This record gives sequence, C-alpha cells and structure tokens, in this order.
Amino acid sequence: MTIFDRSKHVYVSPDFDEVVKDTIRFFNGTPVHPIPAPKRFHGTGIYALYCIAKSGIYSRFNLVNRTAFHMPIYVGKAVPKGWRQARQLIPVNTQSYELNNRINQHGRSIDLAENLDRSDFFCRFMILEGKESDLIGTVEAALIRKYQPIWNTLIDGFGNHDPGKGRYAQAKSDWDVCHPGRPWAIKCQGIHGTKEELLQSIENFMARLSVEDA
Repeated sequence: MTIFDRSKHVYVSPDFDEVVKDTIRFFNGTPVHPIPAPKRFHGTGIYALYCIAKSGIYSRFNLVNRTAFHMPIYVGKAVPKGWRQARQLIPVNTQSYELNNRINQHGRSIDLAENLDRSDFFCRFMILEGKESDLIGTVEAALIRKYQPIWNTLIDGFGNHDPGKGRYAQAKSDWDVCHPGRPWAIKCQGIHGTKEELLQSIENFMARLSVEDA
C-alpha cells in the first residue's frame, strides 16, 4: 500500500498570484459609470459598486472615494448561462447581457430602498469572456478578500432575489432590514436581526474606515 503523502496532492502555481494581481490592476483601471451604465452592453464578468453619499450612515464613503473610487460597498459577478455546470465555453461573440442586467437589478434594489439614493452610487466592471470567463469566480473572491466590502461581509442579502412562493417563511436579509423597500422582502416572515443592532454594526464598520484602507 502506498504511504499517504499530502504534499503529492497539493497543486501550487508560481504564476497564479500574478495572474490574479494583473486582473485586479486591470479592474481598478476600468472607467466608473453611474447606475445603470449609459449604454447597454453585452458580456459577463465582475463588477463593483461604490458609494459617495454625503450624508447618512454611509457618508464616510464620500471621504474615502472623494478623489477616486477606492473602496467598493459591494462586489459581485455575472456568469454565463450554464457556467456552474461547466457545460461549454461561451464564445466571445455571444451577445448575452448578464453583467449589464445584474448591475441594473442592483440599481432597482437601491431605488426601492427607503433610505438610499441611486445618485450616490456608481459602478465599474470588467468583462471576462471566452476562456477568461473561467477567472470570474476567482477574481470576485480576490476582490472581496482585498476590500472586505460591507454589503458582502457584514450586511448580507443585497444580491438576493425574490425566493418565490412557498419560501417566504425564511428570514428577511440583513440588507432588507437596514434598507426596507423591496416588496418581496416584506413577505419574508422568519426571525431576523434587529435593525438597531445592524445599524450599529454599520456605524462601527464605517468608523474604522479610512483613506488608508483603500
């Protein structure tokens, strides 16, 4: 019987870190747009939302993002259809609009929130298609690790969809508790955290935020 040696099962690539760093450098150099973007575009990939509110609980983002968009409030991905099943490579010339549509969905969520203003939010995005689309999940995770966006790491649920009939026994997400307005979230009847506690956690997060974090 072969003696187990864990090291023989561990894959290490000296090029992996540099590939991820290169994609993040490219991502951070992409133009920033209001939500929705001025022109409908096709493609899949990675996106980030940025807040520049001058008042309210997120107003410290205005200081951090005042001269440039350094600190995202949320990072997400839009993947090709069938991506999770890895059924096929999506051709570069395929005109699908997952990334565009996902950003627009977020704009509608912000519009519906009683205490948010879409004019305070901007987005940047990176289109990954063809073989580069295999990087989508990796780059999203790397950006979240790097920036720890509050709507990814502390206030969960911004990217949620209507769970549908028969699933409203689940709890309302933290994001919907803090930013009420999405009509389907009102139907969720499960026990959730209190708004006071969640807002306090946001205040604590924002108090620690500084330009040096960006």
